[in-house]
Amino acid sequence: MEAGIVGLPNVGKSTLFNALTAAKALAANYPFATIEPNVGIVSIPDDRLAVINRHIETVKIVPAAMRLVDIAGIVKGASTGEGLGNQFLSHIREVDAIIHVVRCFEKAPGGEDITHVEGSVDPIRDIGIIETELILADLQTVDGAIGKAERAAKSGEKEAIARHAVLKKLKPELDRGAPARAVLKDLIDAEERKAARSLGMLTAKPVLYVANVDDADPLGEGSLATRVRAHAASEGMQVVPVCAKIESELADLAPADRREMLESLGMKEPALNALARAAYRLLGLQSFYTAGPKEIRAWPVPVGATAPQAAGVIHSDFEKGFIRAEIYAVSDLEEFKTEKAIKEAGRLRIEGKSYVMRDADVCHFLFNV
Repeated sequence: MEAGIVGLPNVGKSTLFNALTAAKALAANYPFATIEPNVGIVSIPDDRLAVINRHIETVKIVPAAMRLVDIAGIVKGASTGEGLGNQFLSHIREVDAIIHVVRCFEKAPGGEDITHVEGSVDPIRDIGIIETELILADLQTVDGAIGKAERAAKSGEKEAIARHAVLKKLKPELDRGAPARAVLKDLIDAEERKAARSLGMLTAKPVLYVANVDDADPLGEGSLATRVRAHAASEGMQVVPVCAKIESELADLAPADRREMLESLGMKEPALNALARAAYRLLGLQSFYTAGPKEIRAWPVPVGATAPQAAGVIHSDFEKGFIRAEIYAVSDLEEFKTEKAIKEAGRLRIEGKSYVMRDADVCHFLFNV
């Protein structure tokens, strides 16, 4: 699963992407600096790995990771092809969640003027531009499909009827400027939910707002970020304040220098850590762990995944030949210190194929192929 970073040109998307993925090249200061989407792998900061390692010695520790896509800046008119808009919108269609970067600074650190494609800084207007373009793109999809779906529904097939029903529900909402998620969240019928997923609506994707703030306001307490926070709350979305410039500098520092810089800014950790964790949750992911002398590793798995599906994340053979899983929680290891003590206390659980994984499960899978 992957998340895509979107936003208007020159809001700091590529600087943020580079810091998150520890890339070095920064985008140029002009619209459409990024044409093809860059793809990177982002590690998920996880304190529980250190907890496990305090009690289980190992050669290496491997955090969970997710894929991140830096998508070129969208401009007004993208849904009709402005600024290579159709190409960029197709890149958004391929990701599972959207990280929407919003400019919440007037000038860059050092007082440098950075061109705003709309001529002024207004984060709520900017959010509206992106959302409008995505809604218009979805409306094009619906308008192009609804006639065919109506004809297909006359066959009486359940799938065709469900698809037509969903399209009929979507069209009036998109026409009035509402995102698809406003409709799809209320779908109860299983066939309609399945049909909705197949449509690939851009505005059905979960969104995380990133307020790219001034270096004098790293915690995002200024008026621009506050407006974004209020807007996100009205939509039931989350906001993470980030100063992309600070984060890119932190990413280049040695650990000791990084700690010193964080302390001077009044920050407990890089804002990118909070962003990575928030994006991970946005994708509907949680972590389970395997732990042994060779490796302690966090594995990403969708919330609701079963034990065999989790085993399949490690290797497809583990899922095919799944027998059972021996599971305990990270908190059990904190309490009892060793796996032997966990077992003696009766806290080691034997789970079968129907077990639904929980966040922070530590697992040993038994399989036979």
